[in-house]
Amino acid sequence: MTLTVAACQQHHAVHRQPYRGYKMAPYTLKGMRFVPMNVEQALHYNAVGIASHYEANGAPGAIGERLYRDQYYAAHRTLPLPCSARVTNLENGLSCVVRIADRGPYIAGRLIDVSTAVAHKLRFHRNGLARVRIEVLSVGDGVYRRTR
Repeated sequence: MTLTVAACQQHHAVHRQPYRGYKMAPYTLKGMRFVPMNVEQALHYNAVGIASHYEANGAPGAIGERLYRDQYYAAHRTLPLPCSARVTNLENGLSCVVRIADRGPYIAGRLIDVSTAVAHKLRFHRNGLARVRIEVLSVGDGVYRRTR
């Protein structure tokens, strides 16, 4: 039993190489064109909007990292990837830092999609949506990492 639990924990641990550079290329989805912001714009990004949650269950995000429900990750339409941001639930003041490594949400009126683990931490998993503040802390990994 102990071996099985340890294997599961190992499987979901974040084993990733630093992403080389930034993913900022414009993209088109369902006929809509999205133009990600540059690094300087992202480092000053502070926005309020609606968060929802989703499960990638091991599927690769937009930069190829496998995303699991127990990791603190998120998806944003126009922030450069990867980046880290503090997401704060404005209803209860709870916050956590997430790695933005995917694109989305593509439902009108939503600003960010977060993993199930983040939704639980911010206590909006049951409601499905929450009003949040997003503050970018850094953009990039390794030698490409830039902070506020």
